[in-house]
Amino acid sequence: MIRIYMKPSDKAAGSSSFWSRKPLYRELIAQARRDGIMNAVAHHTHYGYSNHGPIRENGSEISDPHLTMCVELIGQRGELERFCEGHGDLLGGKVIVYKHLEHWSIALRA
Repeated sequence: MIRIYMKPSDKAAGSSSFWSRKPLYRELIAQARRDGIMNAVAHHTHYGYSNHGPIRENGSEISDPHLTMCVELIGQRGELERFCEGHGDLLGGKVIVYKHLEHWSIALRA
């Protein structure tokens, strides 16, 4: 598993207009799907800080576009390494954490 930390307001490279660009977390999940990664999900947070910055929180009426979130990808280590190498243009400057997981499959008994 890897977790890629970013702001919800981060945009993917591409179109010249900031407003027409896709959110980075959505682009990463779309690319993970195309690359055959087993699971890809976005986790939004409600309260916290990142990189020694200020504590931020989502309010009851307005969300904070700078509050850290993460995209979590689950797959084989080699697949995750290739994903990071192949999408360096999207991942530059992001904190990425790798954690080894065990994958269990439970079969139903007849």
